[in-house]
Order: sequence, then C-alpha cells, then structure tokens
Amino acid sequence: MKKIAWILAAALLAGTAAPAQTIAPFKDGDRVVYLGNSITDGGHYHSYIWLYYMTRFPEMNLRMYNAGIGGETAGGMFKRLDGDVFSKRPTVLTVTFGMNDTGYMEYNGDNPEAFGEARYKECFENYKKMEKRLEGLDGVRVVMIGSSPYDETARIEGNTPLRGKNAVMQRVVEFQKASADAHGWEFIDYNAPLVEVGRQQQAVDPSFTLTGGDRVHPDNDGHMVMAYLFLKAQGFAGKEVADIRIDAAKGEVLESANCKISNLRKYGRDLSFDYLANSLPYPMDTVAHGWGMKRGQANAAKLVPFVEEMNREMLTVKGLKGNYSVLIDGEKIGTWSAGELAEGINLAEIVWTPQYQQALAVMHLNEYRWEIERNFRDYAWMQYDFFQDHGLLDANDRHAVEVLDREKSKNGWVGIHRENYSKLMHPAVREAREKEQELLIEQIYRINKPVVRKIELHRN
Repeated sequence: MKKIAWILAAALLAGTAAPAQTIAPFKDGDRVVYLGNSITDGGHYHSYIWLYYMTRFPEMNLRMYNAGIGGETAGGMFKRLDGDVFSKRPTVLTVTFGMNDTGYMEYNGDNPEAFGEARYKECFENYKKMEKRLEGLDGVRVVMIGSSPYDETARIEGNTPLRGKNAVMQRVVEFQKASADAHGWEFIDYNAPLVEVGRQQQAVDPSFTLTGGDRVHPDNDGHMVMAYLFLKAQGFAGKEVADIRIDAAKGEVLESANCKISNLRKYGRDLSFDYLANSLPYPMDTVAHGWGMKRGQANAAKLVPFVEEMNREMLTVKGLKGNYSVLIDGEKIGTWSAGELAEGINLAEIVWTPQYQQALAVMHLNEYRWEIERNFRDYAWMQYDFFQDHGLLDANDRHAVEVLDREKSKNGWVGIHRENYSKLMHPAVREAREKEQELLIEQIYRINKPVVRKIELHRN
C-alpha cells in the first residue's frame, strides 16, 4: 500500500502537483469561503482542510464556509456574489468552477468540438464578469482552484463517458491560472493530479474512479486527495504532529519537536515520561458521508502519502533490549521490539491512543457541523437557483411557497429541497440552526487542545 502511495507521490511531484507552498497557510482569525458548484456544495474537501487546522493548530481560531451550490456555472456564481459569498465577509476566497460550465451530453453528439468551444467561450465570458468583482475586493486573498476532473477513462457499467469534456475543462483551468497570475492571486489545480491518480489506479483496475460512479462528483476519498493537495500547496508536507526521540540507555531526551517531554524516568528496564503535544493526530473517517457516497475518507491513504508526509506522531526510543509494551495514560496501545522502537513507531496510525480518540471527537463534531451547513446550502439553492429567477429572492412568504408548489412537478430538485426549505424559510428556525452550528464549533475548539499524556514502556 505504502509503495503504491510513494510511487504516486513521485509521479505527482514530477510535474502534476503544485510545488511546496504556492498557497499561503491560513492565519488566526481568517474567514475562508469556498465558492463552487455541487462538488463544493455536497463535498468534503473544505471540511477536511478545516479538520487539519482544527487538530494541527488547536489554538488558531478559524472559520470556513461552504459557498457551493449544485448545478452552478460561473454565471450563476456571479449572480450571488453579494448575497451569498461576500456577505460571509471572507478574508480568503477560493473560486472553482468548470464542471457544469462545459456541458454534458452533446460531447457524444454530432459536433462535440463546436459544442465544447461554445461552452468554453460562454464560461470565459461569465468568468470575466466575476473577475471584475474579484478585482475590487479589498483585503481578501483570492485562491483560484482548477476543478476536479470529469472521469472519462474509468470503465463504469451503464455510464458511457463524454469524450473530450475534460479537455475543455482543462482549458478552463488554464484561463483560471492565467487570471491568477495576472492579478497576483494564488492558484492550485485539482484536475491534472486527480487525472494522474485515476491513470495510476486504472492501470491495475480499469473500473477504478475517484468519483461516486457518475464520473463527476468525487467520493469522500477523492475529497481527501483534494484536501491533501491543498495542504501540500500550503507547505505542510514534512510537518509532523510530533517527534519524540529518547535515548533510554542514557536517560536523555534527544528530540521533542512540536511537543514537550518532561519527567523522564528510568526504573530498572522500564521507562516513563510525560508528553504534551502541540497538536493532535489527524483522524481519518472510515464511514462514507454525503449523498451517493460509498467510500470513507480513510481510503485516500491508499492513494496519496498523506500519512507519511503530514500525519506522523513519531515515538523513537533507542538503547532498549527485548520487547516492550507501550502504555499511554495506563492503557496498553501495543507491543514492539527494541529494534522497532529504535526505528520509530507512528502513534498517529494507532486509532486507540487517547490523543487519537480525542481527535476523533473533533472529527465527529466537525461532521455534525458539515451536515447543518449542508442544510443551509440546500436552502441557498432554493433562493439563488429557483426563487431569484422568479423575482422572489429571500421573500419566504406565502406567495413563494405557492410558486414552489406550482413548479415542483416540473423541477425535481425543487421537490427534493421543499421540506428543508419549508423549515429554513422561517427566521427563527434559521437562527436556531446557526446557533447550533456555532455551538458545535465552540465545542470543537474547547476539546481540541492537547493534554499531558503519561507514556510508559514496560519490558515484557
């Protein structure tokens, strides 16, 4: 598994992945808004990025906001900039589009080249309107994100690929990068690296896809790959959770990176010390979350070297002989030989350590937060992709409901979102849900602080 990950890492670093720190890390107090389509709206990449900051920088107060709406193009995003995006008061704004802009079924029609060219030009013209608004932002960092790809190469039963669509999407990525370069904005491309992941995996399994099978929407593991690429572009490769190195023979602490080691004691052949880390390990969810998702976030560890590069909580103890049980806060977490301990063990890969369990609680709270935010994104879809076109933006009155019920038989998405809208149309309900979301965030920042752990090594 790790061999595959390292081979892929080498391929990515050879030219498709962004070089180190092309995007500045977020700062304390940043408000990061992710503008996009359904891949952002129903996806997790932004939530996984925030989870990294929640666990790696527990003292950093950040807010991140999903501003995706399903089915949207650059033109639709332009229309809701003020009400749905700038109203969130971003200090950092990420912008991604292209999947819907480039169209669908006509790529398998009579004149796919002409269709692709027309959609490309329309996308470019819509973006130029948005670009003017972005130029006028004061004190906001803009990060252009090249869209995750349309998967043309996977063999998916019952789903004929749209040949040539992703090539048009890549042209959109090119003008996004040109715009970023011209304005001094930051840029990252998801398209080429994810195509490379697919190419590598499909050489072994032709049915492999990072999407949920529709060739469009990345599954949870695909979103974690996207989060990995973003964090890598922020320069976090090689940044460890902690690095503990001890010479047991001499009773000395050789290294205590991103942590504090105290009260080191030797008693016979055993050893103990107190460990206070500055960070928590990054928890990887094994359960699929989100509409249509089938794979958990943790599957991404098979595809990219996130664990090896960004999730190492290393315990290295030299000068031992024999086998040792390792206990943290009195709980046995495993047994290793002196040779294995001298090489180092990655505590972040052991899910039953107290610190990993602490991080899991943060992860679950973040997932609850994501679910509430998704309700608000469905409400936003009703406002900006339905009511706005009927002159009823934010009306939330009897007439709006009558129009909704009259049109829902013609538009399946209106029917799907009706129940959620019928609740959130009421200000008191929205206020209560917003407070619930804020309470979850406050709880995350209460429980994400590392605490002193007692580590013991007992000779077996």
